[in-house]
Amino acid sequence: MAKKKEEKVSSKSKSSSKDKKDKKRKVQESPAGDSPKKKRAKKEDEPQEHIWKWWEEEALEAGIKWRTLEHKGPMLAPEYVRLPKHVKFFYDGKPMDLSEATEEVAGFYARMLEHEYTSMEQFNKNFFKDWKKEMTSHERDVITDLKKCDFRRIAEYYKDESEKRKAMTKEEKQALKAEAEAIQNEYGFCVVDGHKQKIANFRVEPPGLFRGRGQHPKMGKLKKRIRAEDIIINIGKGAQVPKPPKGKWKEVRHDNTVSWLASWTENIMGNVKYVMLNPSSKAKSMKDYQKYEKARELKDHVDKIRKNYSEDFSAREMAIRQRAVALYFIDRLALRAGNEKDEEQADTVGCCSLRLEHLKLSVEHHDEDLNSSQQSIIDNNNSINGDSPLKKVKLESGVQNNDQQSPSKDGQSSPSKNKRYMVEFDFLGKDSIRYQNKVAVEKKVYKNLILFMEGKSPQDDLFDRLTTAVLNKYLNECMDGLTAKVFRTYNASKTLQDELDKRTVPKMTLEEKMLAYNRANRAVAVLCNHQRAPPKTHDKQMENLESKISDKEKALKEAKKEFKKAKKDKDDKNKEKFKKRVATLENQLHKLEIQRKDKSENKTIALGTSKLNYLDPRITIAWCKRYDVPIEKVYNKTQREKFLWAIEMATPDYRF
Repeated sequence: MAKKKEEKVSSKSKSSSKDKKDKKRKVQESPAGDSPKKKRAKKEDEPQEHIWKWWEEEALEAGIKWRTLEHKGPMLAPEYVRLPKHVKFFYDGKPMDLSEATEEVAGFYARMLEHEYTSMEQFNKNFFKDWKKEMTSHERDVITDLKKCDFRRIAEYYKDESEKRKAMTKEEKQALKAEAEAIQNEYGFCVVDGHKQKIANFRVEPPGLFRGRGQHPKMGKLKKRIRAEDIIINIGKGAQVPKPPKGKWKEVRHDNTVSWLASWTENIMGNVKYVMLNPSSKAKSMKDYQKYEKARELKDHVDKIRKNYSEDFSAREMAIRQRAVALYFIDRLALRAGNEKDEEQADTVGCCSLRLEHLKLSVEHHDEDLNSSQQSIIDNNNSINGDSPLKKVKLESGVQNNDQQSPSKDGQSSPSKNKRYMVEFDFLGKDSIRYQNKVAVEKKVYKNLILFMEGKSPQDDLFDRLTTAVLNKYLNECMDGLTAKVFRTYNASKTLQDELDKRTVPKMTLEEKMLAYNRANRAVAVLCNHQRAPPKTHDKQMENLESKISDKEKALKEAKKEFKKAKKDKDDKNKEKFKKRVATLENQLHKLEIQRKDKSENKTIALGTSKLNYLDPRITIAWCKRYDVPIEKVYNKTQREKFLWAIEMATPDYRF
């Protein structure tokens, strides 16, 4: 009996073991499984995406972007669908039927009722003015006051529709996804010189209300629907011209000196919009490659350019002095050059368009060292005669590390140690992002600024004898193809290279290396003034992290107590067990603490902008290869596609 029972248990055990193996195998084979084995099998079964190694091909003739080009044209926004009859607009408390065009624009406003824009006077003023243009004469006669308009029923309708979409069944969502993929496959790709390439923005932006950034004077204006007759198609000569859904294209071109596929002019700012290739395409990648090569080329000229503009601080011509000081700011503070704008654009400025009201001058009398904020912004690790900019600023502004005055390199005494010449900037830069910074500058720069300000009012231009065009023309004479923008790329990339060299040690853990990388990237983001508002979820994330750290600390304390007890009891088995437990918990706690530091330091800094637009990706990839950091830790899938050329090119010993 006992033997039969034993056999039964043994059989049950084997059966259970077999079931588990079968279940595991099914999970690995199931499309829904998430195991690494499943993923590997899936990758082997799926066709590998085509990689165009354009960098290994012979370059096209100068100015030519492609030889052949085929595409389906842009996808126009869907036509407006009218509201159900029971959804009413009310004016002065009474329901009112609206014409189709008037109703559509009313819907744009209704969707934004809960947004702060609809409480802004400028937004409402612009909206009402443009809305009235869409109305019939009867509607214009009746609707004379926006405050008497009641959009709430329309807003509720669109909110309900949004909730319905969220509450869709899994099958309905999958059907929508399949539909979106079909559209992507039809419109989202083109063929360039026989190679399939992704298109970045094949959908034409739908009509709506313009928001702008900051206090944009045109906020609230109506962005009109773009139709086929507004669009210029650019395609290869032998290719089939795509058929528009309605009407006909404005024009069909075969221009292989440009890389855009379609273009039109939007009605708000009068800017030309383009359908462009994806950042991973040859056209975009080659442009990136050339941009970073131009920045690297600046290395051979930068010392001479700096020497020249330093000498020009004392030039007899005011225009040359202004050019020298502007170039000093562009080089040292990574300021954008700035372009002239008309009155209808947001009041954003760059270096060349600074006004007196945007900066304050002061002389500080103390011998404290520069603070970390000034250091990370001024000290972009470019050397001048062997000295970093920060060291040079310290010497020339009289900031010393001891109480004695030190002679400068030419044998002359430095300025008084307790004087520092400060410039405080406060202006709206690109995208209406506020630039606030207080920095120490050279004495000659400070004196020139006083000179430039003489006899002017706060609204006058600081550099009244300088334009971006004049500055860039001078720079092009210093180095072929050099513009003010190249300095920003050069200083950002060089800062990253130097910061990574300074911060990374081979024996670091992977988490410590990533913290070092993010800190190096942060130094660049601070230099370039890449700010962001703290994420809405930041406080909650930090709270969760603190809770995890607290729990881990308690667990570690308990494990140490158990380990100590096992040592005291000479219990070798438990001693080894808790020793490993302590090591594991310490490692986990260390990772969480690094994560807390990283998240806290990134609160108001946008790392993505510099990482994708100003930093030579080969620096990052070489660093990853040199220190055994997986590239996916730094770049996600989309970014790896964008920088595929750099991943292939960069070796571990690459230097910017």
